[in-house]
Amino acid sequence: MKKGPIREWFDALLFAVIAASLIRWATFEAFTIPTPSMEKTLLVGDFLFVNKLNYGPRTPLTPLQVPLTHQKIWGTDIPSYLDWIKLPTFRLPGFGEIERNDVVVFNYPNELDKPIDLKTYYVKRCVGLPGDTLSIDNGSLIINAENLSVPEGLQKRYFIQTDKTINERVFRRYDIWEFTKVTGGYYINTKKENAEAIGNESFVRDITLYKMDKSLTSERIFPDKENYPWNTDYYGPLLVPYKGLEIDINKETISKFGSTILNYENIENVKVEGQNLLIDNEIVSKYIFKQDYYFMMGDNRHNSEDSRFWGFVPYDHILGEASFIWFSYNYQEDNLFKAIRWDRFLNIIK
Repeated sequence: MKKGPIREWFDALLFAVIAASLIRWATFEAFTIPTPSMEKTLLVGDFLFVNKLNYGPRTPLTPLQVPLTHQKIWGTDIPSYLDWIKLPTFRLPGFGEIERNDVVVFNYPNELDKPIDLKTYYVKRCVGLPGDTLSIDNGSLIINAENLSVPEGLQKRYFIQTDKTINERVFRRYDIWEFTKVTGGYYINTKKENAEAIGNESFVRDITLYKMDKSLTSERIFPDKENYPWNTDYYGPLLVPYKGLEIDINKETISKFGSTILNYENIENVKVEGQNLLIDNEIVSKYIFKQDYYFMMGDNRHNSEDSRFWGFVPYDHILGEASFIWFSYNYQEDNLFKAIRWDRFLNIIK
């Protein structure tokens, strides 16, 4: 029996949705940069593809969801999924492993009210691998007692001392988009060479790199500001847990790793009471981690919500590697032609 035009249209649409869903799940997925936490490596308005083949695609945890959506139906606040069914999830073999300095897209761990695969996507640079000991000293990132190489797009915060009001066009001339006027000058987030260049202007008295004093504690810091009074420029040392790591349970390990065990080790009956870890209502003296963890940081070091504030990223939260930029649009530019960042088309992300 010959199909009518409506049936043919429906079959074609169904095939296209299934094919697109399979490609999106197993190979590449489009992603947009919404915040400046990775500038200048990634800019607000960059559109990129996430490569899931490198680390291996994850099987879906939540199968009941509208195809080609994430969290909500397009243009609405209506959830696009039902969590009535949750499947066991595992990762298919990939072409490689997560390496230090990879730019990684993952599900934000702290959204504990959502299934793993429907948590908000974040993109950061992986600076700490499983088993690494990480610290930050005077703003320098140290891994296993060695300084980590600085990414090309690294931004830090500087203070411009001036009694003049600087026009926005001047900041744009030096590729500076984050600036805040304060008493005595401006705070800017930018690359070192941009800071040095604007520092040569006649109206700038001095320009200095901003760093938090070692005596100060960030209001929000991982793992625990009471026991570990660290900040964004003086942090650690902190061991990144790995699968098979065995720890003694005591005040120190509960403070450092207790929330990780509670929230991400997928144990049904677990709780922390004081300095004790209870599994199935029994106190345990040792614990062996069930999966690898990673420490992520943004390249915009003084304007990034990252592992310094909310902790480790579990392996089962990893989505894929940020691969390349396929389009870029500057929403702060009024001229449409100038707003399109032509020089960023098809840039490989490093």
